Amino acid sequence: MTPITLLFLAVSMSADAFAASISKGTELKKPTFRHAIGIGLVFGIIEAITPVLGWAAGKASQQYVQAWDHWVAFTLLSVIGLHMIYAGLKKDGKVEHRKQTLWLLVITATATSIDAMAVGASLAFIDANIIATSFAIGLATTIMASMGTLLGHRLGKFVGHWAELIGGIVLIGIGLAVLAQHTAIF
Repeated sequence: MTPITLLFLAVSMSADAFAASISKGTELKKPTFRHAIGIGLVFGIIEAITPVLGWAAGKASQQYVQAWDHWVAFTLLSVIGLHMIYAGLKKDGKVEHRKQTLWLLVITATATSIDAMAVGASLAFIDANIIATSFAIGLATTIMASMGTLLGHRLGKFVGHWAELIGGIVLIGIGLAVLAQHTAIF
């Protein structure tokens, strides 16, 4: 995986967390920088762990799907990308005000990182460096979620769905690049 591909993957994987953190920032009266970094770290750490879990599951099943692994990677990335696009399009812009708790934050971060687990599984099939990928995803998510929290109280209803739309398109593009690299279709 090239550094540019890794960058695009990391940023697209952080799109869900960015959108969710905008929502978290919207729920706060006026988030401080320290609070935003704390929220970003929760999202980033969880988002860094889940691709490793997915990668381990992918490696365990790799011997059974090696002949068509690029199709598995393409399919997983495309399905996740399409889901992100769908989620971005169905946002209604309503803001719900809820009490912030650490457990609610962890649950939200875990829910937004399920796609990173599936991406991790697909990366096992293309022999990507999972440590570098996991670190990049975690770092990008920490930064994006921190920024989203700070922006949330001002831009919440305008920006959130765009992040998911763009992230979904990028994931589909990465899936197509994997397919092109391993087949003569493109």
